[in-house]
Amino acid sequence: MTKRGSYVLGSLLLAGTVHAQVTFNKDVAPILYGNCVACHHPNDIAPMSLMTYKDARPWAAAIREAVVTRQMPPWHADPHIGDYLNDPRLTQEQIDTIVEWVKSGAQEGDGRDLPSPPAFEKGWHIKPDLVLSIPETEVAAGNQDDYEYIYVPTNFTEDKWVQAAEVEPGDRRVVHHATVSVVSGADAAKLIATHGGAENVDEFHYRTGKVNHMKPDAPVSDDGCAKPENPAIKSYTSGDVNHVPSIYLPGHLAENRPPGYALKVAAGSYLQFQIHYSNRLGYAVKDRTRIGLVFAKEPVRFEVAQYEIWNNWFLIPPGDGNHKVTSCFTLPKDVTAIAYTAHMHFRGKSMTTEAVYPDGRREVIFSVPKYDFRWQETYFLKHQFLIPKGTRLVTTAYFDNSPNNGLNPDPGKSIRWGEPSNEEMMGFWLAYADVEPINSKETGAAAASSGGR
Repeated sequence: MTKRGSYVLGSLLLAGTVHAQVTFNKDVAPILYGNCVACHHPNDIAPMSLMTYKDARPWAAAIREAVVTRQMPPWHADPHIGDYLNDPRLTQEQIDTIVEWVKSGAQEGDGRDLPSPPAFEKGWHIKPDLVLSIPETEVAAGNQDDYEYIYVPTNFTEDKWVQAAEVEPGDRRVVHHATVSVVSGADAAKLIATHGGAENVDEFHYRTGKVNHMKPDAPVSDDGCAKPENPAIKSYTSGDVNHVPSIYLPGHLAENRPPGYALKVAAGSYLQFQIHYSNRLGYAVKDRTRIGLVFAKEPVRFEVAQYEIWNNWFLIPPGDGNHKVTSCFTLPKDVTAIAYTAHMHFRGKSMTTEAVYPDGRREVIFSVPKYDFRWQETYFLKHQFLIPKGTRLVTTAYFDNSPNNGLNPDPGKSIRWGEPSNEEMMGFWLAYADVEPINSKETGAAAASSGGR
């Protein structure tokens, strides 16, 4: 045998030896602890725990299949567009390790090789400095869709800066989603009187119970970039500014803002819990949804807010498997991009956002090629960047209202905007920060006293 042949054979034998030594404790547990157990630990959103060898071993083949096909960990943003802080995807090397572990018999290995498992506070993926909850709320039996607006006082006597936050539903069986927004004390009093303003419907909308819908004969514009034909409508695209510490959606975890960026909760503010209840159980249940806040521990340089950009005037024909809807919004000021969120319902198929800069240059900044209503993320950018004033954000969404969509509630119906899940929405949310730094003395003082109320 030649020297070259001996080297190749030796390498193959060595590789085989290394593969045979792949164990749960030494090789697989670190991967699961770093990328999977945030959801796969006891009493969390995943259907099984993967914290121990005893937990994981029965699922070995399923784990292999899930990671090879990249169904797990879940991630729906296009990997070729953007680089994200909360991207949990495995490297090819990590996938190969799991494959070899299963192939070689899914051995446990030496207990001394097992790293310390991550610790989780019950119900949380963060360690909150403060938890605020709604009063116990009864969700009636058979209540299919209901939007409640509940206002919780912070009782803050000074401004606070929120670095991270997470919404925990009190009963995941009936809480479809929850959005928590910061409102002033004065605004809270007005909103309480009008059910969050939701009762103020115009000529194009109607209300059933506690949810709103678009009238079937309301003006239609699938192209939110077009000039409205109806003079009663100023624009087919809205670009509302909101201050949202966190949201809960299926699959949505904590929102962790980059260092130096935080959301301001002014003294005396209230938190508005907008909760979409959907109780398909045959009995009433009690819910007490809450939010955990982590205050900034270092001076905050930039204040975070959110543009919520909608086209609510579309009409999706029955049976249409690839219906296009667009929105356009021109930024009124320079902003730093922090995170993106795509929001549609069961017929949502894909969403892409393109920035058309003032100099005419075009860039796709965000894409979710396979949207899934059952697992919705906020995608936090690893590298924040400036989007200049005058940039036009063009979002293109596609909807599948055909019988081929297994999640479609009714492919025989024309679909308009509506709050219930069996209707539709089309929204792109841009979390941003002003480019001008805020007063460092103010934030430094807030950070120093962030542990109390």
